[in-house]
Amino acid sequence: MSQLRQETGESIAFEGDQLIVKHLYIERRMIPLNLYLKSADEAAVRHAVKEYRDAVRQLAAANIFPGHLLFKNFGVTRNGRVVFYDYDELCYLTECNFREIPEAPFPEMEMSAEPWYTPGPNDIFPEELETFLLTDDRIRRIFLELHRDLLDPAWWRQRQDNILAGQLEDVFPYPQAQRFHRPDSPAGTPVKLPSRRVVALAG
Repeated sequence: MSQLRQETGESIAFEGDQLIVKHLYIERRMIPLNLYLKSADEAAVRHAVKEYRDAVRQLAAANIFPGHLLFKNFGVTRNGRVVFYDYDELCYLTECNFREIPEAPFPEMEMSAEPWYTPGPNDIFPEELETFLLTDDRIRRIFLELHRDLLDPAWWRQRQDNILAGQLEDVFPYPQAQRFHRPDSPAGTPVKLPSRRVVALAG
């Protein structure tokens, strides 16, 4: 108790024999996704990349853009879930300007170390993910098979249009076999429940 008093400051209080915690951070122990993918076998890589896609889609459905989609900003929990944990660059998805990379004025400029286009403060170029994210051929193949759409600016703009139109996208965090079933429905028919909008943040 003395250690709690010393280290938690104003975050705790005592009422009689009860300890009141006013503010508490809980952190789930995870393996950074980039490290996990390095040593994972084919099946584990496929599962983790699919989980990554679902986490990004859940964030987008909740009008959240993570800012950095690099694997190192996501973690794998002991249950095999992939969650996002780097909140430094969070913003509303509807505040972003998703753009295609413009064609280079001269072919030589594509080989330049510096880009030939100037991004604005809210500009996002999803196509750049292929360069920075998919450097491992094994991961690249699975990523492009499962969700090439994340590299397409039009996909992101459609998510924005859906949000602005009030259309809420259902992104189910669990496979169909683990969802609840209606007693009066045929076996294997899942009950459509509201998706867990914050699963990518809270794990």
